[in-house]
Amino acid sequence: MIKKIQEIFNNSTDLKIQEIKNVYVIFLESLCSSDKINEYILKLLSLNKIKDINNVLAGPNTEQIKFEDIENYLSNGFTVVIYKKEILAIETKGDLNRGVDIPQSQPAIYGPKDSFTESIQTNLGLIKRRIKTGELVNVDIMVGKQTKTKVSIIYMNNICEQEMVDLVRERINKIDTDGIIDSSYISQLITNENATPFPTTLESERPDKVVMELLEGKIAILVDTSPFALILPAFFVDFINPSSDNYNKSININILKITRFICYFISLILPAFYVALINYNQESIPLELLVSFTTQRQDVPIPTALEAFIMLFLCDILRESDIRFPSSFGSSISILGALILGEAAVSASIVSPIMIIIVAITFITNLLFTDSDAINSIRIFRYIFLFFAVMAGLYGLVIAFVLFLIHLCSIKTFGKPYTYPLAPFNRNYLFKTILNKQRKKNTKRSKMLTTNLTKQRSE
Repeated sequence: MIKKIQEIFNNSTDLKIQEIKNVYVIFLESLCSSDKINEYILKLLSLNKIKDINNVLAGPNTEQIKFEDIENYLSNGFTVVIYKKEILAIETKGDLNRGVDIPQSQPAIYGPKDSFTESIQTNLGLIKRRIKTGELVNVDIMVGKQTKTKVSIIYMNNICEQEMVDLVRERINKIDTDGIIDSSYISQLITNENATPFPTTLESERPDKVVMELLEGKIAILVDTSPFALILPAFFVDFINPSSDNYNKSININILKITRFICYFISLILPAFYVALINYNQESIPLELLVSFTTQRQDVPIPTALEAFIMLFLCDILRESDIRFPSSFGSSISILGALILGEAAVSASIVSPIMIIIVAITFITNLLFTDSDAINSIRIFRYIFLFFAVMAGLYGLVIAFVLFLIHLCSIKTFGKPYTYPLAPFNRNYLFKTILNKQRKKNTKRSKMLTTNLTKQRSE
């Protein structure tokens, strides 16, 4: 039996096998805590007479297992104890995880300051710390032929639709791959990844955000070794307004919500709108403003459309460099690059000052959004709008906008319309996303997500 275990792990150097009183103690040194092994196993074996191994060893998580399960338990930080024909697995995991930290990618002024870690047990604990009821269900599935990664589906049994739970479980069970490294792998494998640039699952590192969505009837997915939870279904409006809005007065935050929607469309169509006016629809510009634009562009040798494409492309490069560089000097590099490139380009009459302003406004409004897939979808459609504007001016812009809406309305996220709650219209979910209702009046859940509509009693 011992030789078979050595063959399974190909005599790996971190596979340790010790024999004490005809008892074999087997563990992977890289995954286990030596203190726990000494405390729960070695000390007890050396101090006690061994008649019944189950009475001698009493770890906090001890299970009787079969030989074919040894590889899985050893790979998950358990120590395997073999005595005669009995095989015990005792949890002795080492502390390989970082502590709970503040959110990095989704910071907020108000609200809880804890975030998920790479440990699925810690992440599950952060959720169960907030929802103290047996109705919170988590279903574990092992995914990946080589990595055997634990994936946990979490939902509220008395709120979430069972059909949605069954659909998610079915899609995860169909995954046939060597390994799952991060929650984004699951997101890509259970959705039609290339059907649309828009994200159809929401990733969050905030436990409070996940709890909010669970109480609305959505499903969360935790993946071991990943600090991000998946929330589904996710709708278009979920990526524009963050969960931190719930910690502010509704009358104040609604102004910001409207501002974000305006900024979204400014970031999407502003360069295309400017190019359409300059190239095709000069009659729509007031005379004094048109003269100012013409004066600024009189020494610029390249067409307005090419000018816009070049500047947008350069700004995309600067944004990517800002993300890839270490945080200590990444922002400084991008700001310096923008200042030097912008000033030098205007001085050399390569681009006009108004184009610098247009592109700057475009990217400033884009900074309001943090989800990388949502930002990339804006980037793709920004170029599409610009192309149509170059081809047909404002008419092309209108055509591109209609195609944009058609595509948006055609997207389904786990059988639900992506444009919900605008199409189909739902008042309850509208006042949770696009606008905020007063807390005491937020008494109902959405019909699209659950049949358990009552959230709290109204006054």
